Amino acid sequence: MINNPENATARDPHHHDDATRNYYDTGDVDAFYDAVWGGEDIHVGIYADGHEAIAAASHRTVEHAAEKVADLLGPHATVLDLGSGYGGSARALAERFGSRVVALDLSESHNRRNRAANARRGLDGLIEVVTGSLNDLPYEAERFDVVWSLEVLCHLEDRKRALSEAVRVLRPGGGLVFSDIMVGEETPAEAVRPALSRLGVKDLATSAFYLEQLSGLDLKDPAFEDRTPDIATHYGRLDEEIHRRAPELRSVISPAYLDGLLTNLPLWRDITQRNLLRWGLFHARR
Repeated sequence: MINNPENATARDPHHHDDATRNYYDTGDVDAFYDAVWGGEDIHVGIYADGHEAIAAASHRTVEHAAEKVADLLGPHATVLDLGSGYGGSARALAERFGSRVVALDLSESHNRRNRAANARRGLDGLIEVVTGSLNDLPYEAERFDVVWSLEVLCHLEDRKRALSEAVRVLRPGGGLVFSDIMVGEETPAEAVRPALSRLGVKDLATSAFYLEQLSGLDLKDPAFEDRTPDIATHYGRLDEEIHRRAPELRSVISPAYLDGLLTNLPLWRDITQRNLLRWGLFHARR
């Protein structure tokens, strides 16, 4: 087995927060996400076909997650977006449903960009952008109608604590929805560790771990929608785009960072095509 994420409580979450923040707070990361991923919805995509644009598929993930909690959304609702990144999810929820969204992210550079985009689109009255950690949410219990997170828990060491915090701030009857990159139950650690190294991630959880945690937090009807084929398509598309556009990208991404992508993304493509990783959406009600 690859990991034992329930033992992560012994680690220092603040140290790992710093590592995550340092990874994302670079111009190269922003340039990569802008040029290749679309710069709005930085998630694994749900693909209509194997050649679809990465940005379109990534936005479909946002729309699909919203359907899981659509009955809870509307002008009356307040959503907490954990690990909000550039703010694509927050803007989609505010525009489509009129919901108020608190967008929380570790990276202040992401948050500045998020605030600027919200202002340009006239959404700053609906979206509050906050710098903070998922392991210690600065909110009272039972505040939010929906707690939302897309591919963020994989960056954390103490996932159990983050889920507990997410449920603590969720009102009774509220909905939790999140996606994550995981490993298969029998995936050996050494098979995926080289690919994970670029992200500074030591291990990944399993779907069974998350379902166990959700059940232990007394959530109703916890469910996992396994969409693992999409992660293989997604990393295949990323690898194709980086290699096809490498000469062009050298003008916006540093040579060292681009060379790292050219080396690392084929590893992700390989482990996803070999079905060593899992991806999908979890949802439950409190």
